[in-house]
Amino acid sequence: MKHHVSLALILVAVGAQAASAQTLTPQQMHGRQILTQNCNICHLPQNPGSATYGPRLSKSSVNGDDNLMKEVIQNGLVKMPGWKYALKDTDISDIIAYVRTLPEPRPQRPGEAAERNNFPTGEKHYDQNA
Repeated sequence: MKHHVSLALILVAVGAQAASAQTLTPQQMHGRQILTQNCNICHLPQNPGSATYGPRLSKSSVNGDDNLMKEVIQNGLVKMPGWKYALKDTDISDIIAYVRTLPEPRPQRPGEAAERNNFPTGEKHYDQNA
């Protein structure tokens, strides 16, 4: 009986994953794969509600400007490496296509923004642990 329940849970999980993958185009699925391999650790929360090191990616990132997003991915920013030597233009376009499918993050509560912006290298983080 336990094996049947475990098998049923696995099938439900696989079915849910397949259903979500069916809504993405091949370009977006490829972008999701690249983003997961290279960008996930800084730009997507590792647990629901957890902070991210870099700005959280969503469909409104860089005000929806695909050209600006491409430039940032290629050349990087102060704390972000550029990827123009590691990723092809088509890879970057696929990442952007996938990011445009990501929902907006929930609004932050008062006081929450300062904590998130200082994680993990901000003064608040280190002052609490000193």
